[in-house]
Amino acid sequence: MKAEAVYDELRSRFPEKVSETQGQGPLKCVLVKTDAIEEILTALRNELGFRHLSFIAGTDLKDAIELAYGLIAYSQKAMILLKVRLDHANPTVRTVTHIFSGANWHERETYDLLGVKFEGHPDLRRLLLPDDWKGHPLRKDYKEEPSYHGMPTTRDPLLGRT
Repeated sequence: MKAEAVYDELRSRFPEKVSETQGQGPLKCVLVKTDAIEEILTALRNELGFRHLSFIAGTDLKDAIELAYGLIAYSQKAMILLKVRLDHANPTVRTVTHIFSGANWHERETYDLLGVKFEGHPDLRRLLLPDDWKGHPLRKDYKEEPSYHGMPTTRDPLLGRT
């Protein structure tokens, strides 16, 4: 089943939970309602052959946080993207670690860098930064502290240029 057929299948199975398709070419994406991500990922894995969650990537759009889930069906040589939009002030979505165990680290990284809370995650804590780090560095409203435990977080401009 090619990606376009998968998108059509999702739109017909979940008409109230799947909206527009974005992008051009072979790798388009479908916007999914936040509360439907578990159900749709389960159907993709169990019924449509998408057995591998390749990544979860997050983007701060200023008014929302957008997550992209990349899935691969190796047997069909197909890849699809699903996106969900989260409230910028309180970005929260259900974990999918019980569907794809590899989501564990992807979700922790997204929590660490963007502050997305994955409800039900078995071990949601920072992955890349220290536990006492303030803020989430990939947020547009992130303000970097001048130092961390006495170590500067910035360096002098290269060759004295500002």
